Amino acid sequence: MSQTQPLPPAVQSMTMLAAAVLVHDRATDRVLLLRRGPRAKFAPGLWDLPVGKCDAGEPVATAAVRELREETGLVVEESSLRVAHVLHAARGVEAPNGFLTVIFLTDTWRGEAHNVEPEKHSEVRWVDVNALPENIVFGADRVIDRCLADEVGLTQLGWA
Repeated sequence: MSQTQPLPPAVQSMTMLAAAVLVHDRATDRVLLLRRGPRAKFAPGLWDLPVGKCDAGEPVATAAVRELREETGLVVEESSLRVAHVLHAARGVEAPNGFLTVIFLTDTWRGEAHNVEPEKHSEVRWVDVNALPENIVFGADRVIDRCLADEVGLTQLGWA
């Protein structure tokens, strides 16, 4: 389906499901972030976690593993992921009826992080958890801090 065609009514009424991975290097107390490209539909130029939409019929943990690999080249096993936070927003750029993002935390991976999708992201970088950039997606809601707090949390945005 082209990007210019409207979504079918059944899809328009659905909440989009997304998966994100917070990769935490405990030895250096850094996390992996990517900077969204200048033409990104959502939050251009802002730092973000590796994140993406689930494909139809795809389990959220499988999507997390896939998105991390597709965006950063890092490989993780589903068994190393643990749910760290859930973000539920009333609407989004490509989700007029809201989105639910399950954020997983891992401290185990293989490979070297690099920008696999330069057409989507301008940079991939390890960042000290005590020096997170101010221009970060959902920074005001302290989502990364909440993910690292060792308790599953919930952030709800835009709801009445």
